[in-house]
Amino acid sequence: MHALTRLGLALTCTLPLHALAAPDASPADGYGPQLEGFQYPYPLNHFRFSSQGQALEMGYMDVAPSGKANGRTAVLMHGKNFCAATWEDSIEALSAAGYRVVAADQIGFCTSSKPENYQYSFQQLADNTHALLTSLGIDKADIIGHSTGGMLAARYALMYPQNSAHLALVNPIGLEDWKALGVPWRSVDQWYQRELKLTAEGVRKYEQSTYYAGHWKPEYDRWVDMLAGLNKGPGHKRVAWNSALIYDMIFTQPVYYELPNLAVPTLLLIGDADTTAIGSDIAPPDVKAKLGNYKVLGKDTAKRIPGSRLIEFPGKGHAPQMEDPAGFNKVLIEALAK
Repeated sequence: MHALTRLGLALTCTLPLHALAAPDASPADGYGPQLEGFQYPYPLNHFRFSSQGQALEMGYMDVAPSGKANGRTAVLMHGKNFCAATWEDSIEALSAAGYRVVAADQIGFCTSSKPENYQYSFQQLADNTHALLTSLGIDKADIIGHSTGGMLAARYALMYPQNSAHLALVNPIGLEDWKALGVPWRSVDQWYQRELKLTAEGVRKYEQSTYYAGHWKPEYDRWVDMLAGLNKGPGHKRVAWNSALIYDMIFTQPVYYELPNLAVPTLLLIGDADTTAIGSDIAPPDVKAKLGNYKVLGKDTAKRIPGSRLIEFPGKGHAPQMEDPAGFNKVLIEALAK
């Protein structure tokens, strides 16, 4: 559909929601269903549009260059257990390097709508994001995705190569097809029951062992509180239901087989100690042993994406941009410049 036609149907607009006035509310009572009460590092806006017959809104930050403008835009896509706010250090670094930076929360996540029903697909989320960028007058951007956001970024670059200047994938999941490797299927109802039981203690334990290679820093606690607070707030059941639908999307819609079709200059930024794999908690031992080996997955994927460049972060886990912000952002900005 022509962009102007889609925008007309979508009733798109961008409205400022709030800035940085209030500190985080106490996570003891949880945050609102759109993460109300949690402070974002930059002013938060909402993009309002219609999708699948529903009025929805995406929370996003649009940060102007703080250094000499280079005429480029970086679009940051968050992971499943992350939010746009977790890109805080990268936003600051990219802005200082002259980039306009757009970091949005996808539908179903964080500060965005949690529909009662939604047919989730990476294509739909990519189309939502493209509509947002079009409304902001952004025709071309460097697309940077982390974790599940890496799957989305790859899908975006496949759908909109003409609008993607560069693609940077930071420990993306989906570098293997878990289902084909033998991970058991979970129903949406099973995912839902699992998500209803989410606790801060469980999140911290999982993230320390999987995301951060056994290490922990006090600054990670803020992101645990963010996720746990959202999941135990007044929108608890709606948040858990959307999370279940999203997990089903991740498991059943691999982008793995289409990675060789990428026609955009691609960077792979891989913490090689990462072990993230959807469904590894219920996989048979022999299957689990084969999953989430990013030391191998990074190299194998670099061979499958034409002309891609692999940069590894030895000993880092699933989120090198959070484990070593200064080191990661220096590498990212230098690599994008090339």
